[in-house]
Amino acid sequence: MAHGEPRLYGELAEWYQLVDPPEDHADEAVLFRGLLDGATTVRTVLELGSGGGNNASHLKAHYEMTLVDPSEGMLGVSRGLNPECRHLVGDMRTLRLDERFDAVFVHDAVDYMTSLEDLRAAMETAHAHLRPGGVALFAPDHLRDTFAAGADHGGGDEGDRGLRYLEWTWDPDPSDSTYRTDFAYLIREGSDVRVEHDPHTCGLFAREEWLAALREAGFERAEVAPGPEGTEVFLAWTA
Repeated sequence: MAHGEPRLYGELAEWYQLVDPPEDHADEAVLFRGLLDGATTVRTVLELGSGGGNNASHLKAHYEMTLVDPSEGMLGVSRGLNPECRHLVGDMRTLRLDERFDAVFVHDAVDYMTSLEDLRAAMETAHAHLRPGGVALFAPDHLRDTFAAGADHGGGDEGDRGLRYLEWTWDPDPSDSTYRTDFAYLIREGSDVRVEHDPHTCGLFAREEWLAALREAGFERAEVAPGPEGTEVFLAWTA
C-alpha cells in the first residue's frame, strides 16, 4: 500500500472496537454462514486477514476457526474477543500451513490486495488450504463495476475514553486498480482530545477480473452472490 499499514491496525489498534464494534457484524455473519453452509459441509474454517476478530466472534459458535492476520496489534484485539480460537501471524499472499480446511473466509481484508498479482496470490493461498470440494468465500467492499464514492461516520465511548470518526471513500485515479479511504479520528482520553488521520489504499477490480483470477488460482468453479449492504461476494470451489 502506498501509505504502509493503516494506523488503526497498528499504533491505534487499541481503539479498533470503538471504530468497528463486534456487534455490528452479527447480521453479516449470519449471511456469510448461510453462504458457507449452502456451499459445502463446513466444520473447519481458516480466516485470512481476520483483523480484530469481529466476524469470528459470531462464527466461532458454529465452526472451528483458525484466524490469521499480519498485524500483531489486531491479533491482540481478536485474542481478547476470541480466546478460544487459534491465532496465527501471517500474510494472506504467502501463508502456507500444512493443513486443509473445509472453508477459507476472506472478509474485507482482501481489499488491501492492490494489484492483480497480490489478489491472485491470496486466492492461491486459499486454494492451497482447502480440502477437495472445499469452498473459499471472498467478500470485498467494492468492485470497479459498482464503485461509488461516499462518506460515513460513527464511534463510541468506553469508560473515560471515546472516539468519533469520519470515513471518506474516494477514487483519486479511476484508471488504476486502487481506491482510497481516509479516516479522521477524534480521540478522547479523559478531557484531552486529539485528531489523527489514517489513509487506507485498497484494491479495486472488476467482477470479471475477480472471476478470471479465481480460475487462474486453480479453483474449479466460481460464482458471484449477494453480500451484505448491497455488495457482491465470490464463492469458489476446489475440485
